[in-house]
Amino acid sequence: MTRRLSVAERLASTEKDALLDDIARHSEWDRFLVEQAVLHFGANVTEFSCNDFRGVLPDLGDGYLGAAINSLRTAGIIAHTGRMVPSTSADTHGHRIAVWELTDKGRHIAAQRRNARDQQRRAAA
Repeated sequence: MTRRLSVAERLASTEKDALLDDIARHSEWDRFLVEQAVLHFGANVTEFSCNDFRGVLPDLGDGYLGAAINSLRTAGIIAHTGRMVPSTSADTHGHRIAVWELTDKGRHIAAQRRNARDQQRRAAA
């Protein structure tokens, strides 16, 4: 027998679906910006968190940065280090967030993009 959802559960599910729809509507440009930030930080530092991106990314909307980070994790581009740090965002009241590092796949992609940029600069000079 299927259990019926309570009113609160149905409302929570509706709110979650609305948030996921909003996140999915973000442009490829937003996704590109997050990917570039992750690849840049990952190529230049050993570990990073979403705290590192707040000063360099425009406002992406509630939940988008976390969703984009999760997508990069699922794609095998970044991996959780097992460490957590307090969030520096006032909205999150210092809750703990993950610390990430590039995987071998992520480092390979970052190196390819860096090489392509260097070639473009040389060609333009």
